[in-house]
Amino acid sequence: MSPCVVIIPAGGSGSRFGGPVPKQFSLLGGVPLLHHTLRIFEAHPHIFKIYPVLSALPEALGLAWPFASARIQPLACAGPTRAQTVLNALQSLQPLHAPDTWVLVHDAARPCLSRSALDRLIRTLQDDPLGGLLAVPLSDTLKRQNDQTCVATTLDRTGLWAAQTPQMFRLGSLLEALRAHPAATDESSALEASGYAPRLVMGETTNLKITWPADLKLAQAILEVRDAHRSGI
Repeated sequence: MSPCVVIIPAGGSGSRFGGPVPKQFSLLGGVPLLHHTLRIFEAHPHIFKIYPVLSALPEALGLAWPFASARIQPLACAGPTRAQTVLNALQSLQPLHAPDTWVLVHDAARPCLSRSALDRLIRTLQDDPLGGLLAVPLSDTLKRQNDQTCVATTLDRTGLWAAQTPQMFRLGSLLEALRAHPAATDESSALEASGYAPRLVMGETTNLKITWPADLKLAQAILEVRDAHRSGI
């Protein structure tokens, strides 16, 4: 299959999280959240390069950086939004990688992506002409609020999915879509706005995105159960 590279936007402030440091550098099991996320991809044989995208290089930010692997190359080109950060990274990588290179964009704050979900995404999309994303069908009943924060209506959840990451697209088509739609909230929506229909690949509810401090405890529990399973405990 074509080589895969990973872009991890990691330049945000994490304002909703509200911690003393941006949430991607908050400690999870004594290790910065971003390091957990990077290790997921560093261990995968189909991943050629991993590009965490920061506001400055780790040494300039005063970050402990335990990765000596040449596969992990920090980029100092984070923008004010996720879309701009990914676009900046793609423009930096364009001279280095062919347009048909698979690019997986993954949230820095999703440290619980499983190897099985990552394998399933790559295996499902490797021959796809466009690409797609991990997602899970919605199971909760959805309510729309009114101006008084009361229920205005109940929404039909049939056919609705919650988008996750990684989102996997060809470098050339993703770059073109983000240039055309810089306000896109994720990579899939940029491709959708360009007239494409990205493929949905079944994700996992454990692939949670850390949004609030309490989410760190849930992520820690997920990782501990996974480690115990691997150890046969």
